[in-house]
Amino acid sequence: MSKKDIVCGIDVGSSSIRTIIAQIIPTEEKPRIIGVGVAPSFGVRRGIIVDIEETTKAISESLEEAERIAGVTIDQAVVSIGGNHISSQNSKGVIAIGRADGEVIEEDIERVISAAQAISVPSNKEIIHIISKSYSLDEQTNIKDPLGMNGIRLEVEALIIEGSTPHIKNLTKCFDQLRIGIENFVLTSLASARSILTKRQKELGVVLVDIGGGTTSISAFEENDLLLTSVVPVGGSHITNDIAIGLRTSIDVAEKVKLEFGNAMPKEISKKEDINLAEIDSNEEGTVSRYHVAEIIEARLEEIFTLVNKELKAIKRDGLLPAGVVLTGGTAKLPGAVDLAKNIFGLPAQTGFPVTLGGLVDKVDEPSFATAIGLLIWGIENASAGIKNKTRSDFIGLNLEKVTNKIKKWLGKFLP
Repeated sequence: MSKKDIVCGIDVGSSSIRTIIAQIIPTEEKPRIIGVGVAPSFGVRRGIIVDIEETTKAISESLEEAERIAGVTIDQAVVSIGGNHISSQNSKGVIAIGRADGEVIEEDIERVISAAQAISVPSNKEIIHIISKSYSLDEQTNIKDPLGMNGIRLEVEALIIEGSTPHIKNLTKCFDQLRIGIENFVLTSLASARSILTKRQKELGVVLVDIGGGTTSISAFEENDLLLTSVVPVGGSHITNDIAIGLRTSIDVAEKVKLEFGNAMPKEISKKEDINLAEIDSNEEGTVSRYHVAEIIEARLEEIFTLVNKELKAIKRDGLLPAGVVLTGGTAKLPGAVDLAKNIFGLPAQTGFPVTLGGLVDKVDEPSFATAIGLLIWGIENASAGIKNKTRSDFIGLNLEKVTNKIKKWLGKFLP
């Protein structure tokens, strides 16, 4: 198989490193997943690399497992980036149309986005994404794609997403040591949104809450525009830590208790129901109340959802997104999590699963693989369009530059 037909996404998370390799087969409706690898992540804490050697080792283990299953060697990948070092700011760019007849061409769009990029960025930050939200052409406003339209003055409203330069350099160093080229860094929340949210949800208004190991990533959309992207420094591992402290047990046992007996709604659990710790680990003894475990989970999840709702209040969208809340990440599957989200947000809520591709579907049909699947889709779209590190491709939901109608139709068969 040609390397041009292979796309790899690597999700560098706080609890796990997930690698997915897919093959693009023109004769098939969907890209085929041919390799999946998962490894524990010991060098990343709350989305930040704290140990380059450990992180490199974890990425290598995940990648090698995926390569072994796929039977291919990977030399480049689309990589996730997250953590509470991420920040964003709004920006505007204005240019004069270059052509004498006033028609907007691709070069004009690239120039106006470059103009929006000319902002003051702190010395310890660098731009990850430039997301074009809407364009104005003379007196016409709220234009989604001005290509081919006529005018004199083109303006863009953009969202600039920035990340910590030291973290980006550390993450790049991990991949350099493995001799893996980074095609694009993609914000975790945007990758997850790409694989889970439908165009209708983004049009109506929706917030995606991706509960990772050390952090929770948020992305909110309305009228197909990205309203908010943020990171809350609390995640699923904090629930595990709380259970370990509350039960006076090890982290490993606490994680098993959370996964096997956890529930975010204590009122659904009988106060008489106990958990025999010896059945989970032979080194443990005694029983603990399952109701007490549910209280611990509810308290921490309520904190996470309250912090997310605070972010929505800051943009005046709390309780005002008709498509509601979509939960993803490993913690999203906890029984009662959706009901608790409905109570806290006052909105409809559901668990989000990534779009179904072909191949090894059974291995990745989990909320925890949402980011990795989103990275694949991002890579597939950019590969189809012949784009690498181009700014205009960054906006989710808009037409990608130089994508032919045939490619759009093909991608539309399997993307939401």
